[in-house]
Amino acid sequence: MPSKPKFHYGYVIVVCCCLIMGIDIGLVMSCAGVFYKPVSLDLGVSVGDFGLYMSFIYALSFLMLSLAGRMMEKFSARWLLTISSGILGLVYISMSTFWAVWQFYAAGTLIGVALAFILYLSYPVLINRWFKVRVGFFIGLCSAASGVGGVLFNPLAGRLIAEYGWRNTYLIFGIVILLIVTPLLALLLRSHLQDMGLAPFGSDHQQNSGMPTGITFQQATKSPAFYLLLVFAFFMISVSTLNLFLPTYITSSGYSVQQSALVASLVMLRVTIGKVALGWINDTSSLRGVLTSTGLGILGFVFLLTGQSNIVFMLVGAFLFGWAYAGVTVETALLVRSVFGTKDYARIFSIISIALAAGGAVMAGGWGYLADFIDFKFILIAGIGCLVISASIGLYALFNRKMY
Repeated sequence: MPSKPKFHYGYVIVVCCCLIMGIDIGLVMSCAGVFYKPVSLDLGVSVGDFGLYMSFIYALSFLMLSLAGRMMEKFSARWLLTISSGILGLVYISMSTFWAVWQFYAAGTLIGVALAFILYLSYPVLINRWFKVRVGFFIGLCSAASGVGGVLFNPLAGRLIAEYGWRNTYLIFGIVILLIVTPLLALLLRSHLQDMGLAPFGSDHQQNSGMPTGITFQQATKSPAFYLLLVFAFFMISVSTLNLFLPTYITSSGYSVQQSALVASLVMLRVTIGKVALGWINDTSSLRGVLTSTGLGILGFVFLLTGQSNIVFMLVGAFLFGWAYAGVTVETALLVRSVFGTKDYARIFSIISIALAAGGAVMAGGWGYLADFIDFKFILIAGIGCLVISASIGLYALFNRKMY
């Protein structure tokens, strides 16, 4: 009996996905806000007008996701992701030369197309192809890389802008993407484990190709769970966008800007750690994963609601809220896998991801408009309602799934 290889190429795939999320997404999405004020001042437009380019990004991702899912199944993921990374680098270099806000809107459309592959489909699809065990842990690890990138690159972006200006900073970031991530993806990434004569990591015989299990896309679309998971994804991303308004809620409750910043930092710390932890929890039980992300998120909102007289409650609430925030990408991706399997995962998850893109685009502004008319406490209560519905959907989908 031949001995099992000590090293599986799936680990290289994990490194590639972490590069995508940590550098590409870390630079393009996690650091986007740092550019808002300096660019808008230089162009002579409002921050709102400049920031509108992010709406173009989400809108094009929304429109592209269905096609992107089919392309990931039909064509080489290696080259689709390499090209998408190259587009991000070239667009960022181009943005260093822009002189009008409409050019950023045009750039946003190209970034949105690339992010349909890079942000929404890259690591969920590839990890599900290459791993049979510890799928949750590796999905959580890759997703958390974007938070690590944000922590590392936001201070760097601020310093570079202060020292060399926003144009040179866009140029530097674009060059980093083109010289580091893009060539490494072309060199190291592989679309399918069959390309190397391997089975998914964790299979009994890793030298033989393994076949994915589950139901087809057509079968999935006939299931009520498919449409309920669209609602699950929409509500989970809606809850996560409340993070944008927490600093305002903290300061309006009588606390200082420094205290509100501490709350925001605790949320991001929990999100980064929580993504890895939530992935590990899902490896032991998808049911526990759903209950952890939604249940602790609900408890976090309760602490935030009762924290107006005690900053410790606010801090605890922010830390617990991070579990729900982490669940947006990790829990959604793993729940789809648990319910439908891996046979047509890319195509199924690409449709579910449309709800993530749509929810982010709609509710990031929607909560703000609601806050103009009602007390933010009621919005937090609405967040609890969203998580209760999401938990109910997750439980229904898991208890009514077909076993593969």
